This record gives sequence, C-alpha cells and structure tokens, in this order.
Amino acid sequence: MSTEKLRVGVIGVGALGRHHARILAGMPDVELVGVADANAQQAESVAVACGCEWTPDYRTLIGRIDAASIVVPTFLHRTVAEDLLCRSIPVMVEKPLAGSVEDGSVLVRLSQEHKIPLQVGHIERFNPAFEAVEARTAAPKYLKCERISPYAFRSMDIGVVLDLMIHDLELVLHLVGEMPLRVEAFGVSIVGGHEDCVQARLTFPSGCVADLTANRVSPTVSRSIQCWSESGCHLADLQTRQVSSFTPGEQTLRGDLPFDLVRNNRCSPAELKPEIFTRFIQHEKFATSDEDCLTAELQSFVDCVRLGRDPLVSGREGLAALQVAERVLKSVRNHAWDGTAEGRRGPNALLAHHLPAIADDAERRAA
Repeated sequence: MSTEKLRVGVIGVGALGRHHARILAGMPDVELVGVADANAQQAESVAVACGCEWTPDYRTLIGRIDAASIVVPTFLHRTVAEDLLCRSIPVMVEKPLAGSVEDGSVLVRLSQEHKIPLQVGHIERFNPAFEAVEARTAAPKYLKCERISPYAFRSMDIGVVLDLMIHDLELVLHLVGEMPLRVEAFGVSIVGGHEDCVQARLTFPSGCVADLTANRVSPTVSRSIQCWSESGCHLADLQTRQVSSFTPGEQTLRGDLPFDLVRNNRCSPAELKPEIFTRFIQHEKFATSDEDCLTAELQSFVDCVRLGRDPLVSGREGLAALQVAERVLKSVRNHAWDGTAEGRRGPNALLAHHLPAIADDAERRAA
C-alpha cells in the first residue's frame, strides 16, 4: 500500500457535501485537493474552512485527484460519475446510485470495465445499531422498517422513495439476500411534485415479508428496523442506536410453555406474568457505539481505493436497491384509490381533489 496521501475531490458541497469535505480534510491519509459546486459562494466558503481549492466546474479537478466523492442532486449523478469513471477515477456516489435503473446500470458497467471502486452512500450499513441486528439475524422471515422525518427542503428533485425509503430497501435486500417476487405499494403527495409518504410490502421467494414505511412530511423523526427470524426478534432504533433482542428463554427451549403451565393448573397467570421476560423470553437491551457513520463510510471508501478492494456497498448493491425502488414507484403510480380501473390513480390523486391545477402540474413534472 502506498504511503502517499490519497488525493480526493468533493463534488457538490451543499447540506451534506460540506460534511464530506470536512471529514475528508481531517483524515491523515487523505489530501483534499479541492471542492466543486456550481454555487461559487458555497464552494469558496467550504474550501476556506477545509484549507483546499474550490472551483465551480468539477472537471477542472480531473487529472489532479485519485478519487472523488459525488454529492450532487440525483439527476446529475450519472453525468458526473460517468465523467470520472471513464477516466478510471474511483467514486463514491451518494444514494441513490442514480435517478433510474438505466443510468445506474451504466455506472456499474463502467466500474467493472475499468476495475475501479464504485461505492454508493447507503450510510445505514455503517450504523452500529444495524450491524448489531445484522449479527443476530439469520434467514429473516419478517422485516419492518420505518423512516420518517420533517420536510427538509432538499432532494426536491426526487420523492420519498429515492430520498428515504431507498436506505431501507438496501438494508432489506442485504439481510434477505435475494430480490423480491412481489412488490405492492401506495403513496401520496402532500406538498406537490413527488410522493411524500409511501407504504410498501415486499414478498421474497424464501417466504420473507418486509413492510416499509417512508414519510418525509412528519413532525417527528424516526428511523427503525425490526427483524424476525428463527433466532428471535431484534429491533434497532437507528436514530438513538438502541438495540433490543428477544430470544427464547431456557424454559421455552425445553418446551415448558406458559400456556401449558396455566392450562394444566401448574401455575397461575399472576405467577407467570413477572417471569415472561426472564424464564420464557430473554430480553437484552443495549446501546451501541456513537461512532460517526459518515466518517466510517468515507474511511471505508478511502481504504477500498488504497487497497483495491470492493466497497461494502458497491454499485451492484446500489443498483439492486434502485431496481426495487422503481418497482415500488410503479406500484405507487398504479394504485387505485377508488378501487376501480376507472377511478383515481397515483400519489397525486388526493392532492387533485383539493388542488387540481397544482396536481396536474405535479404529474407533468414527475413524468
């Protein structure tokens, strides 16, 4: 491994990209060569804070960097990443990989042809709470994911499926290890333009079922995953990083079940209630590391480039999540709100009831 610093550029230094730049600038094995953003004032401000160059045109960094972190709006992902991959420059692209499966497939192909890392910013894979649940879950049979937040006035070029649900789609695919047989979903647009709330159900060949909720117009914040398997039930609060595990207790494993004890008059319900979570169900609750996930994700990318290894979340995984996301979006568009083929369809159906002109405009922009 080379002892020289890896020369990195950050393309797009808005709300999230500026943190990419800050973290990379502080890594001892990285030289942050420069940041690029069409907003010259923003680019200069971040560059001054990070002690690097700035440019309004990312192409001026080509030839002077060994790798790049791309944090531009989704519709620009393919354009920027393709420019760099074609020049054999490894890239990390913030999620989603691209705005469409077609665009994402191009990036994966270029990464494979040039034999260089393409990492996708599915940051929850680096969340210690998720890692703890993953280690305890084998062959999941039911998964439940919830991701809700207030409207952030960012990522307005995409809806909640590509903005938020894509995180959980990738986690589910990783845990289950296969693509779903069936995808069912419905969603609504609340503030116009794209779907803001979506409920989806995925059914897998193995029999696993996954329910996913995404809402980006909630007054509260919640990020959680619940995993049921033969080993028990494991829950992670991805926001607070608290984990709870419920597994069969020693007496349950012996086949001495509370139902039988009560039915056979061996114990009363009052006697058993205090012991449900000791003798019959083992409950473990603990906090995981407060390690910064973005730092871990960026360090992993740097290590992949320097060591020539595959990213934890490569373009292939990012593309698989995008493929399922497109199936979710198709189901959302086709959902019949009135239960008939002639009735209202799609996420703007409810909006159209109150604001038909705005809904029509939203449909045109979403198409």
